[in-house]
Amino acid sequence: MEGMKTVLSDCLNTAGARPSLKDAGAVKANITEIVRLAVFGDPAEQALARYAIHAAAPELGAVSSSIQGLYMARGRGEVSGFTVPAVNIRGMAYDMSRALFRAMQSTNAWGTVFELARSEMGYTHQQPAEIAAVVLAAAIAEGYQGPVFIQGDHFQANAKKFASDPEAESLALEKLIRDAVAAQFYCIDIDASTLVDLSFDSVRDQQAPNSKLTARLAQLVREIEPDGVTISVGGEIGEVGKDNSTVEELTEYIEGFREIVGSDFTGVSKVSVQTGTTHGGIPLADGTIASVAIDFDTLRDLSEVARDKFGMAGAVQHGASTLPDDLFHRFPAVETAEIHLATGFQNIIMDHESFPGSLIDEMKAYADAELADERKDGETDIQFFYKTRKKAWGPFKRQVWDLPEATRADLAGALEAKFVFLINQLQAQNTRDSVLKHVIQKPVEIEPPVLGAAAR
Repeated sequence: MEGMKTVLSDCLNTAGARPSLKDAGAVKANITEIVRLAVFGDPAEQALARYAIHAAAPELGAVSSSIQGLYMARGRGEVSGFTVPAVNIRGMAYDMSRALFRAMQSTNAWGTVFELARSEMGYTHQQPAEIAAVVLAAAIAEGYQGPVFIQGDHFQANAKKFASDPEAESLALEKLIRDAVAAQFYCIDIDASTLVDLSFDSVRDQQAPNSKLTARLAQLVREIEPDGVTISVGGEIGEVGKDNSTVEELTEYIEGFREIVGSDFTGVSKVSVQTGTTHGGIPLADGTIASVAIDFDTLRDLSEVARDKFGMAGAVQHGASTLPDDLFHRFPAVETAEIHLATGFQNIIMDHESFPGSLIDEMKAYADAELADERKDGETDIQFFYKTRKKAWGPFKRQVWDLPEATRADLAGALEAKFVFLINQLQAQNTRDSVLKHVIQKPVEIEPPVLGAAAR
């Protein structure tokens, strides 16, 4: 690690109680070594490496930003015709993020989001401070200059925990939001749709717990967001995999939310809805994914109401990455605001011929031993591993990062090709000018760590 510490000393001034940036160019020149420290270093090294990345990124042109301005412009009808891709960075995070930045630059797709869900942060072993540093490091490595949208996806209330102790679960979500904002997540998707109570007759009463918790968490976001940054807050009305959402649900949810926060409050910029998909798709016994029927009429109607009645960007589609390729062009056609893509990229990596079979075997053995309680009656080995292999990213994170360079290049090349395809299908190419016109790039200084003996 001594060589790694020398790298940091070339980038940072560490003579005082807290470090300061010495040379952004040195960060760029040594970014691959620095990002590995940000992920795998000891706590002091992690803190210094993450600070170096955050401090250097805006000087090099990559600014962690909120997509709020673009979405409000869409709500006003000033931009339209494209769907923003939001990509979940589960595994092989640095190489995957670099591949996405390359795809963005080759297509001028500045309207693209990097994200990770609350649940994913757990099983991929990537808390907000880590994944934000990795994404910004990838921007530095690829020479990207522009706003970087880092999003907390599905900051979701656990229904069982909320039922037994609602305050403890609410406080856990508040802590997650504080950690995310401190790491420069300036897009936050609050998902309290798990609390919708269908035992009530009226839709307003059904959505009331959702509206109430969303309002509480959105108010926290507004309290802690940095000066000059309006964090984009998303809401959700229908848990993915459940019944399709309706215009009435959207209306009652937003009106209930607004009754709590008041008319002058900057509310949600988009709403996630259910239209027939499930997260990850439904694996069949032979390993193929069951076909689904996307309700594009619902997407169109909900997006229209979100824009015309409430001034939001529109509806958000989840659970779409495993859909057939010939469906993606339909999302911008019905003015879907945003689409979340995760499992399909995991499949590209793990099913690729270059991904080591020996590592897959280790992952399978891990799932069989550690996740056996998740196996359902009648489930085949193929179905079980397909559903659980996402939980191997964390335990095998180091092995994936340490794959041979040629292997990682093959996998990243496959990811980049898919990113380019999806960006074009979603009509998100050439969004650079619109993004730069409507998005405020406000560099925010991240608080430097306190230097201890181990960090000097």
